[in-house]
Amino acid sequence: MRRAIAAAVLTLFCAGFAYAADETVVVLPAKNGNVTFPHKQHKDMPEMKCTNCHETDKGGKIADLGKDWAHKTCKGCHTEKAKGPTKCNECHKK
Repeated sequence: MRRAIAAAVLTLFCAGFAYAADETVVVLPAKNGNVTFPHKQHKDMPEMKCTNCHETDKGGKIADLGKDWAHKTCKGCHTEKAKGPTKCNECHKK
């Protein structure tokens, strides 16, 4: 049952990012509160490239998207470069 739930969550993550190309905000489901990701805001930053997150410069799926990837990539960038949210409740909203 846990595997089915994990697969469903990862599928929603991937679908959210695939749909995000023209959307302003993507909601990524997470068990400790959904994460609202402003895709357009990130895409419009001059220092951001599609390949900072995606495998290619055309966007698309993020192969290893999940908790570990997001904490390393998103939180890492927010800490080192962008000075974005880094505390749990700043990203995860219940």
